[in-house]
Amino acid sequence: MHRLHLDVMDGHFVPNLTIGPFIVAAIRRITNLHLETHLMISNPELFIKPFIEAGSDTVMIHIEVVPDPRHLLQEIRALGAVPGLVINPPTPFSAVAPYLSAIDHFLIMTVNPGFGGQSLIPSALTKVSQARDLSEQHNFLIEVDGGINRATISQAVTAGADLLVAGHAIFGCPYPARAYRALESSLIHEDQSDQ
Repeated sequence: MHRLHLDVMDGHFVPNLTIGPFIVAAIRRITNLHLETHLMISNPELFIKPFIEAGSDTVMIHIEVVPDPRHLLQEIRALGAVPGLVINPPTPFSAVAPYLSAIDHFLIMTVNPGFGGQSLIPSALTKVSQARDLSEQHNFLIEVDGGINRATISQAVTAGADLLVAGHAIFGCPYPARAYRALESSLIHEDQSDQ
């Protein structure tokens, strides 16, 4: 399941500043891949509609910003996109548990958001296991974001991740396409060794 993960940062919720709807619209014009937009922003309610209109297929908001996200998740769905929640490493799983029936996508940060190239925080994978126990009941995908590389990819999959975000492991290399194939190959090799 290939897709593009688009990190949107506002310089407030996280220290960096990245892309807006205009860039998402430009990406949409050149690909049919599923675009998932990760809103690392303080006021997601202001930008849900513009990002969906720009071409985002999935829109994910942080539980740390919206402690009761039901109305925004409903808005995302009503606008025709897939609603998702995101949780940071320090935030307890109990913060998102009441809302899992309202989402189709659950993104678990395994680094603190805002900077690429960080090492995976192993304790954050506990949330993946907790989510796996509920994902079939509530029918949502589990994604892991942060520190995914050839050494950690199998840990995330073993914990129960359906999707993996790889940034630095691909784009931090001189040949991104080759790095992507190596990462994919290490996962396939891991699957074959388990059989």
